[in-house]
Amino acid sequence: MARVHLMPPEHNAGAEHMLVSMLRPLVERGHDVQVWLSRYGKAHREYEYRGIKVVPLEARLDFPTAVRRADVLMAHLETVPSTASLARGYGKPLVVVCHNTHRPTFRDAAAGGTALAVYNSRWMEREAELFFAEYPKSVRPASSLIVRPPVFADEYATKPGKAITLINCNAEKGGKVLEALAERMPDQQFLAVKGAYGEQILPDLPNVEVLEHVRGEDMRERVYARTRVLLMPSSYESWGRAGCEALASGIPVVAHPTAGLCESLGEAGIFVDRNDIDGYEAVLRKLAAPAEYRLASKRAKARSAELDPAADLAAWCSVVESLA
Repeated sequence: MARVHLMPPEHNAGAEHMLVSMLRPLVERGHDVQVWLSRYGKAHREYEYRGIKVVPLEARLDFPTAVRRADVLMAHLETVPSTASLARGYGKPLVVVCHNTHRPTFRDAAAGGTALAVYNSRWMEREAELFFAEYPKSVRPASSLIVRPPVFADEYATKPGKAITLINCNAEKGGKVLEALAERMPDQQFLAVKGAYGEQILPDLPNVEVLEHVRGEDMRERVYARTRVLLMPSSYESWGRAGCEALASGIPVVAHPTAGLCESLGEAGIFVDRNDIDGYEAVLRKLAAPAEYRLASKRAKARSAELDPAADLAAWCSVVESLA
């Protein structure tokens, strides 16, 4: 049983799709998997998503009573403190999924009683170790596991399109970079996909098409099938799931070198500082050459194959089942 703030198909952010990708194999192994929401949304009744039972807050069902029947509890982001309290009160093992390296993430996971902390990258695991070294009185999770945000490549792979795309156009994700590039390159088609959070910067330019928020299951047809190059000039990414989704189609990703993106994209990533608009333009013009694009696309597909989630998910399922 997981407690999270929002879920697809209404809320489509990387953290929630990572969670869904981790829960799906548990469903396939025959487990009863439930997600209880902590924020009000559009859904008023229980619904099923990818085999997962989702219980909206509007359903007004009794979450604490449901916790008593659970074998394992999961939480992430803002729901960790309250779920941890219930886990301690009812003696249930708690799994905390960490999606970023901000201090509150590790502090909440170290509040006591966490059976398993899941980190989404090696660099996050190192940051956690630094936190526990800095705060030695914190209660370490009993165990930890790295699960890279699972991307099932066959669900995203398609023939790339023609646009230069940014997914989630808030300032921190690179909305201003997209705007500057679109102004400089009027002959190039750009695609601006509204994100699940943050104030969106949506250029009013003839060469920029704006897409409303896209459901995860529609990303292949509505976004990646129209994308030639993906931009990820994010100020912060703990991993960067969208980039890995694009790699499945051999779509080159031009990104700001955050620690997470450097680890997720590996040698397939093309890294340019987010403040270097000249650099982004130069890379995009270079990728316009067929030979350069073929080489970048080949690297992208190779990295996608390296990120096959099968081993991570097998280890994840085994650990969760051992807690029940």
